[in-house]
Amino acid sequence: MRLAILASHKGTTLQCVIDACATHALRAQVVTVISNNSYSGAIRRAQLADIPTHHISSKTHPLPELADAAVLATLKQTKADWVLLLGYMKKLGRDTLSEFSGRILNTHPALLPKFGGKGYFGRKVHEAVLAAGETESGATIHLVDAEYDTGQLLSQVKVPVLEFDTAEALEERVKKAEQRLLISTLIDLSNQQQVSNY
Repeated sequence: MRLAILASHKGTTLQCVIDACATHALRAQVVTVISNNSYSGAIRRAQLADIPTHHISSKTHPLPELADAAVLATLKQTKADWVLLLGYMKKLGRDTLSEFSGRILNTHPALLPKFGGKGYFGRKVHEAVLAAGETESGATIHLVDAEYDTGQLLSQVKVPVLEFDTAEALEERVKKAEQRLLISTLIDLSNQQQVSNY
């Protein structure tokens, strides 16, 4: 299974995918990492793992349709089976969404449809969960469509909210659960792909 990953920041979830591939826990290969931030940790982690990287942003492609074309061309060149958005802070363009429809996954640090949509990202999600007095949170893996966090849900994991939780503490527990959920979901998809290839 060939995975293309788009990420904007530290790349900690990317690292868990790289590690799972390296140990063969996940029968997959990360074929490229695309970032809209040339200084991202995701770019550095990919380079350390000898994974090809690409910086595609408004700096390299001032018009959104040109950036979309560049992302799509890169993904097609790598022959990616799945595209993973792991902390990617940009909306994908129309052509990329169309070409890879049903093959783009996003991770979200809450139990969608709660606490999803525009503006719900990173620590803001966990702050909102605590402010709402929720007793549980979690993580979701879903297919990507044209809107934020509205695609078909594939898998979820619940994480309890503890009495004296801070946003930072909840974020850390959810991130670990989210990473485990991503790997198990990818393993399931890999197994399905192998069955369909027979």
